[in-house]
Amino acid sequence: MKAMILAAGLGTRLRPLTDDRPKALVEVAGHTLLEITLRRLRQFGIREVIVNVHHFADMVVDYLKKNDNFGMRIEISREDVLLDTGGGLKKAGWFFLEDSNHLEEPFLLHNVDVISTIDLDRMVQFHWQNQALATLAVQDRETSRYLLFNERNQLCGRRTGRDQAPEIVRPSRETQALAFSGVHVISPRFLPLMTEQGIFSIIPSYLRLAGQGERIMGFRTDEYYWRDLGRPENVAQATHDVDQQVLQL
Repeated sequence: MKAMILAAGLGTRLRPLTDDRPKALVEVAGHTLLEITLRRLRQFGIREVIVNVHHFADMVVDYLKKNDNFGMRIEISREDVLLDTGGGLKKAGWFFLEDSNHLEEPFLLHNVDVISTIDLDRMVQFHWQNQALATLAVQDRETSRYLLFNERNQLCGRRTGRDQAPEIVRPSRETQALAFSGVHVISPRFLPLMTEQGIFSIIPSYLRLAGQGERIMGFRTDEYYWRDLGRPENVAQATHDVDQQVLQL
C-alpha cells in the first residue's frame, strides 16, 4: 500500500513557527510533523510515499535525505504554484498508477498537520467492505465546515456552520453533519474521475462524484485521539499531551 502526505501549504496559521521553515518541519516533542506522519504510516506497513512540497521545498528534501528517507521509498512532488488538495493529488497521481499489478489497491492521503491515533487498518478494511471510491475519516465535533452523511455513512452534501442551508448532492431523508479529519483512503479508480483542472480542493470532486452515485464513505473516528496542528497553540497542546502520556509518538 502507498500513501501521499500533503505538505505543500504555506503554514500561515502556524506563524511564527513557519517563518523560517515549512510546516512539515515544525516539531512536536522533538519530532517534526513529517517524521510523525511517516512513522505512523510505517506502523501500518506503508513503505512507499509521495510528499508534495512548495514552501521551503528544499528544506524538506534535505531533511529527508539527511534521515535516509526514514527507510522508505519517498518521492517528491514539487508544486511551483500551490495546487490545493485536489490539484496536488492529481499532479502526483502517477505514483499510484505506475504498477499495473496493484491498480485495485487503495492508497492513503494524509495531511501533514494532523496528528491522530486513528486505526488505519480498520479504516482500510471499512473501505474494502463498503467497496468505496473514497473513505474519509470524520468526527462529531465543532468545525466551520461540515460534511453531510446519510444513515449508511455515504457522503450526501456539505454545510458551512451549524445553521447554514446545506448543499445536498445525494437525496437523503436524514443527514448527520460531521467534521473531516484530514485522512483519506482512496481507490486509484478515483484519479481519472477527477475532471477538475488546475488549483482545486478535493472536496468538490467528492461531492460531484457522490452526486453521481459513487460511494464516498465516512469512517467514524470519534474514539481516537485527533488534533489539527495548524496553529501554534495546537502544537503546544499536542506537546503537552505527549508529556502527559495522553499521546505517544
